[in-house]
Order: sequence, then structure tokens, then C-alpha cells
Amino acid sequence: MLIGDVARRSGVSTRMLRHYDALGLVRPTGRTVGGYREYSAEDVRRIFHVESLRSLGLSLKQIGRALEDPAFTPSALVSDLIRRTEDRLARERELLERLRAIDASAPTDWQGVLRIVELMRELNSTSAARRQQAVLARPEDVSVPAELLAGAVLTESDPHVAGALRWALARAGGDGVATLTAGTHSEDADIRRRAVLAIAEMSEAPGAVEVLANALGDADTTVRRHAALALGRQGVAAAVPTLVSMVVEGSNDVDAAEVLGTLSLDPACTDRITTALVDELAAPTADSATRIRLTQALVELAGTTAQEVLRRLAHDDDSAVALVASSLVGVLKDQSLEDRADEHSCTPQVRLGPGIAG
Repeated sequence: MLIGDVARRSGVSTRMLRHYDALGLVRPTGRTVGGYREYSAEDVRRIFHVESLRSLGLSLKQIGRALEDPAFTPSALVSDLIRRTEDRLARERELLERLRAIDASAPTDWQGVLRIVELMRELNSTSAARRQQAVLARPEDVSVPAELLAGAVLTESDPHVAGALRWALARAGGDGVATLTAGTHSEDADIRRRAVLAIAEMSEAPGAVEVLANALGDADTTVRRHAALALGRQGVAAAVPTLVSMVVEGSNDVDAAEVLGTLSLDPACTDRITTALVDELAAPTADSATRIRLTQALVELAGTTAQEVLRRLAHDDDSAVALVASSLVGVLKDQSLEDRADEHSCTPQVRLGPGIAG
């Protein structure tokens, strides 16, 4: 079979076939009387072998060794190809993310493109101070894609830089929620924590409450707590069980108690929250420290039921609990007297005219 026929049937150009011949990779078995290359069926099979190995990313030199050297095993080579391919894909993904970030910023000129590229470079700096400065010191006229900020939030481990990024992301509006939502599904708990914490600071953005509500079922305790505090501040009653657990466990219990107090302003939640705290107070596993935290949480609640529970706790068998409850009852009484005094002082005074007895 002549070289032209081989090229048509194999899809390999005549130029490449001549190159294979020059390298000794695929040499035709014979020559015609006129000196043209003549390939046998075995030669054609070898061409297909070469092309198959090329499709895996092997160099022509590696292909030659693979076909000629019996000691050249594929295991080590394939593992190396996998590693190099993964590295290349990572670089390609990074490039794709950069291009998308630039496209999202809708730059009007190359100067705008260069500013975004510079910001991305600074965000990848090994210096936390430089990363923070890149976020806080950017010019007001530079539009930063929310997706870029959201992606940086998910990977930032320094708390100061993370705080700056969340601040900038909240200012950018709700466009980064989609990227952060993807972060809440990460297998890495740290990434889920960062995502929920960032969404909590932009909880009024469309879709944010739904994402936070889903996070209440997260396997990670910290994720659930971040979500509960944010939802509670938004008046979402589904956060109550997690907030009560935070008081019981002593984790951000002061913040949790304050949020429970805010939720209790809704009459539909008041009894539910009070009952939950009272049940925990009566739990056999509740030690003195836990019951003190629960008692302190009760003072935050609206309504008379919680105050009545506090008055009963002032006579609790646990002297430490009784002392705290008595003190809180006194505080509530003082506040009530002050409120009445304020109301009295604000009562309009009626001025009587001359000759009219008061």
C-alpha cells in the first residue's frame, strides 16, 4: 500500500508518515520499483498503535520506547501522565476562572482588565496583609465581580482577610450567593463554614435564607450555629432548636440568648422558646453551669411566662441557680419601675387658666 493510500485510510498525513519514517518509528516494509514507500498490513497496524499512544499524551520518543523496549512498562508512565494531565487541567481551570472573572466585570478597556488581573494576583499572595490591602484599598471606580470575591472567601483562612472579603462581598450585592451556595455543599467543613458565614452577612440577598435553612441540617456543628444565628436575626423560627442547643452547650450562648429574645417578640414563638428552655432546665443531664446559662437566657425573653419561671427559679434547690434568678428578677423589677417613671415623666402637664382651681 502506497503512502497516499495509507494516509487516506489512517487519517495520518503523508507529511507525518514521512516524519515517522525519518524517526524510525514506522518504517515501510518495502519500496516500489520507482522508490515509493510501500506499507504492509503490519506497518499500518503499527501506525494505528502510534496514533493510539499519541492520543494518551505520550511523546514520539516515549512511543518508540513503548513499542521497542520490552522492559518499558506502562504503569509508571501512565501514572506520570495522569499527574501531568491533572496539573494541566488545574492550570486550565484557573485560567478559565480568571477569564470568567474578567468577563463578569464587563471591562470597557484594557486598563480595566489589568486592574482585575492585578487584584487576582494580589488575592493569591502568600502575605495576608497584601491580600487584605488588595480588598480594602481598591479604587471605588473598579468593579470587582462578586464571583471573584466569593471564590476568595471560600479559600481564605486568615480571619482578618476573610472579614474584609465578606465586607466587600456584602457591598457587591447578592450576586455571589450562587458561588457561596456551591461552597455549602463542599466535602470540606472549613469551606462550608466560610460559605455560611459569608451568606449570613448578606442574609437579605435573594435565596440566602433558603440556603441558611438548609445549613441547619449540616453535619458540622459550627455551620449549624452560624446559620441559626443569621436565621434567628431574620425572624426564622426554624432556628430555635439550634439556638437553644447553643445555650445548653455554652457555645456563643450570649449571642444565641439575645437572638432567642428577638424571636420571642413574635407571640407565635414566645411559648415555644420558653418551653424549650424550661425543658432543658429540667433535663437530668443539665448541670449547674448549664442551668445558669438557661436562666440567664430566660431574662431575654418577652412575655410574662418567662418572668414567672424566673421567680420560681429564685427558690431553686441549686443555690447558684437561685442566686442568679433572684438577681435577674431584681433587675427586671428595677427596669419595670424605671419604665413606669419614664411613662409618668412623659405625661403631658395640663396648665390651668387664671381663676380655675386644679
